[in-house]
Amino acid sequence: MLESSSVLLFIVFLLLFILLLIVVLIRKNGTVALIWNEIIREKITNFIMNQSKEQRILNFVLQNAVRGDPRSVVDTIDKYCSQKEWAMNVGDEKGLILDKTLEEVQPSVALELGTYCGYSAVRTARLLKAGARLFTVEFNPEFAAIAKQMIEFAGVQDKVQILEGPSDEIIPQLKKKYEVDTLDFVFLDHWKDKYTSDTILLQECNLLRKGSVLLADNVIYPGAPEFLKYIRNNPRFQCTNYPSHLEYMKVEDAMEKAVFLG
Repeated sequence: MLESSSVLLFIVFLLLFILLLIVVLIRKNGTVALIWNEIIREKITNFIMNQSKEQRILNFVLQNAVRGDPRSVVDTIDKYCSQKEWAMNVGDEKGLILDKTLEEVQPSVALELGTYCGYSAVRTARLLKAGARLFTVEFNPEFAAIAKQMIEFAGVQDKVQILEGPSDEIIPQLKKKYEVDTLDFVFLDHWKDKYTSDTILLQECNLLRKGSVLLADNVIYPGAPEFLKYIRNNPRFQCTNYPSHLEYMKVEDAMEKAVFLG
């Protein structure tokens, strides 16, 4: 009887240790965290609730944020994603780097690659001066639909236009179809393997002017090594790295700012 109790106690302690180890890995290891959040937890929750994570984020905003207040919308998304479900927004910590860059550049025309739920579009739009425009590109139609509602709820729809489709198809259309001369600011936050090719495409389409600023997210994790090699070794760009952390986690990440020298 005593031996059975000891075995049972050992199993309980072992399970608790494994659980604690998983929790630590989720907080510290990016790959484990993304597998848990994006594959295991999200799929289970989607199945149980018959609703996507992005729809849950939108519903939380609609129920808890202040309509017409972009700051409230941003803070409410941060609250949900830090306390309830992780999501791939730029987040509160790196969001401050985005804010600082926007305040320095004061863009009249800005481009975002990767809209997702509209977090960074709302965050950007709230800092744009009167008459400025933000074009935000999203490949996923479901994300684009969520972002549209998020942007309208925040009250920044007059400054933001969602362009739905692949970035490599939309970028060449910007001049003629959307009457863009050049871009003052570009935020890259879509597929990391598209960072380099889309940066090259922006140059080929003559959308960058001397002083145009590119800001790329997640250059350390999940990582954009090809982009960093390209941009840092290109004499047409002056680069600055901003160490930070993966959104809503303690995993090391960074943003890369590249100023186009012409």
